[in-house]
Amino acid sequence: MNKDDINSIKTLLSSPKAIVIIPHKNPDGDAIGSTLGLYHYLKQYNHNVTIIAPNDYPHFLKWMPEEHSILKYDNKKEDCDALIYNAELIFTLDFNSLGRIGNMETVVSNSESIKIMIDHHQQPDDYAKYMYSDVSMSSTCEMVFNFIEMLNDVNKINSDIATCLYTGIMTDTGSFRFASTTSATHTIIGQLIQKGANNSEIHNNIYDTNSYARLQLLGRALSNLKVIPEYRTAYITLTQEELNTFDFKKGDTEGFVNYGLSLKGIIFAAIFIESHQDEIIKISLRSKGDFSVNELSRAHFHGGGHTNAAGGKSDLNLKETIEKFISILPTYKKDLYF
Repeated sequence: MNKDDINSIKTLLSSPKAIVIIPHKNPDGDAIGSTLGLYHYLKQYNHNVTIIAPNDYPHFLKWMPEEHSILKYDNKKEDCDALIYNAELIFTLDFNSLGRIGNMETVVSNSESIKIMIDHHQQPDDYAKYMYSDVSMSSTCEMVFNFIEMLNDVNKINSDIATCLYTGIMTDTGSFRFASTTSATHTIIGQLIQKGANNSEIHNNIYDTNSYARLQLLGRALSNLKVIPEYRTAYITLTQEELNTFDFKKGDTEGFVNYGLSLKGIIFAAIFIESHQDEIIKISLRSKGDFSVNELSRAHFHGGGHTNAAGGKSDLNLKETIEKFISILPTYKKDLYF
């Protein structure tokens, strides 16, 4: 985002506006953290701000300051459509294609409001007037911090903003262990703690909320873990029946795919989760080093994301999806043995 863009946005924000902030469908910690962090910042300037999420999100994100104010589009479509239609500005956070917002795509696409994208995913679409897109960033929350800094307003970051941004950075960096975590990331984290983010409490709120059923589901997932050593690959499957058996709740499988990647010698891991409701197989992919799961997902599973973390889907059944996955591995053998 260049200096002229920043000056233009400053002018736009210099008087109260009707603003809508939107995260992607099935929002994660970075999506909710970044939208709430920006929400708390804009409210300080008396803007009329509403966050509209395409759908609900896991319970372990429902403690952040003002989280209760987030509207879910799939529950209040008419109200949300009116807010989007009347918005002067729409911020889209943590996604770069309107296809990532599900049933909201049409109304947002048709909206005449000025759109501002803040996102760190690869290959952004050109739908926003102002784009802050940087794939090198650890998280959209780190970018929101930078955005506030570009507006010369770091002094406006209070404990609520700090808490939300810390949460998103922590979750999207795997508690600061992923390669996207830079010295700049740690510098920002230090400032957020100084401004009131309670790192220990945030960690407990996110990670120490397991139910007995979720741990049983993790046990089943690990028992389903398969390793393909000749391709340095591991994968996990979960059927709809298994999800039902262990009283699956949204977010319960978060992080399961990383167990496959934690195996010695494995650089590529996947999890395939059957969803009868959506009539698809949901796929999460993770990798180490330069092996791009973003490219693989875009090529074969209607998805995308980052080099080392991506998502996708399959319209085949679970058995056929696994067969397809295994069949494409020889194509990537050279890349998997870099």
